[in-house]
Amino acid sequence: MSTLSAPPKTPVRRRWAILAVILFAAILDLLDATITNIAAPTIAADLHGGQALIQWLGASYALAMGVLLVVGGRLGDKYGRRRLFLTGITGFTLASIACGLAVDPASAIVFRLLQGAFGALLIPQGFGILGAVFPREEIGKAFSVFVPGLGLSAISGPIVAGALIDADLFGLGWRAMFLINILLGGLAIVLAARLLPHDDGDRTVTVDGLGSGLLAATMLGLLYGLIDGPGHGWTARPILSLAAGACFLALFFLRQRVAANPLIEPSLLKNRGFTSGLILGLVFYAGVSGLLLVLSLFLQDVLHHSPTQASLGLAPIAAGIIVASIAAHRLIARLGRTLVFIGLVLTLVGTLVLLAFAQTRASGLALALPVFVTGLGLGTCFGSIYQVTLGDVDQKQSGSASGSLSAIQQLANSIGAAAITTVYFHTSGGAALSLTVVAAATFACCGLVWLMPRNAQPGHH
Repeated sequence: MSTLSAPPKTPVRRRWAILAVILFAAILDLLDATITNIAAPTIAADLHGGQALIQWLGASYALAMGVLLVVGGRLGDKYGRRRLFLTGITGFTLASIACGLAVDPASAIVFRLLQGAFGALLIPQGFGILGAVFPREEIGKAFSVFVPGLGLSAISGPIVAGALIDADLFGLGWRAMFLINILLGGLAIVLAARLLPHDDGDRTVTVDGLGSGLLAATMLGLLYGLIDGPGHGWTARPILSLAAGACFLALFFLRQRVAANPLIEPSLLKNRGFTSGLILGLVFYAGVSGLLLVLSLFLQDVLHHSPTQASLGLAPIAAGIIVASIAAHRLIARLGRTLVFIGLVLTLVGTLVLLAFAQTRASGLALALPVFVTGLGLGTCFGSIYQVTLGDVDQKQSGSASGSLSAIQQLANSIGAAAITTVYFHTSGGAALSLTVVAAATFACCGLVWLMPRNAQPGHH
């Protein structure tokens, strides 16, 4: 593990300044991960990318993040968390600028992949640094700051994105959302270089590059097939892409059995509770990512809302997530997997009401309540799924298990965004059928939840 300054030797004011820098970087990552939910139709129209570009803008970011998230954490252990944090935030900023300067669909997708890749190097380092500079008795207080901080950005990010598009500052349109990181990312780089503690890393840590490559090939094959097939007909190309993705997936699992330091510990997959939670998380997060993108498309394409109006229409989801996340933190120890079930039911109810409203094309305040209820369900599930899934995991494996869950979430985001929007774009059912698929996935999770561990892992944060 990396060797950082001992917590007691880090002055109090410096500790909280370090926390502010790491939170700032996490907010930048979250903002750029979510802004294309609102901006994708505008970007696709401007770059003449069509429906495929709308699907790739969100999926490519989550794909790179999911594939490299565990690797990013281990690279931080090997080469030092400060070094990887600075590499990540610098690359993320440059990739953001490149996104703002994209001239065609291909360059936009490549730059979004780079954004996600550098984000995967950046995010894991922050939590490790906080664990090293804060004393054990203060670490809970430090992490509790993240909930309102990230929650506020979840609400304000899409709203700011919509406002920037409609304002068309300096004639930049959607590009301003990315180019603003010249200032924000530059500030984060300067503060990180000044405040983050130095550490040498541990060169004995190994990184499974082959496993990561196989996982990347798997996801690229599956995503390309899902997006290209319905849009251009099921020719040999998308079918071969899906088949290649399946083959690479089989090779990935074979690699995990023999790798010295696998991305997913094979022994974890023998744990029924963990495996059930992993599958539930994969299905749930895939459905959620598709749901959020479809709602944005429905508001803009069907109800003809502006980007700002669409972002305001989705704001109740973020509000519900914040409220439920705070409540779930207090209830998880007592309710365990029952809390996950409650969150799934709320998500299902909200989705079914949205389905009814989508068929009648209701808008405005009529959508606000079911959108908020859906947010309550998501907020109840997000943290609870993690903690309950880890309930039966041995303490020595909790780090590997937690990293695997985070990676699965991002990979599910990419698959869900591609699969659900494929239903939206290429079936006569449109939004109604897409929401039906999300509801069916959530209903399936309601049964799977009872195979998860009964209680959350004690003391897990």
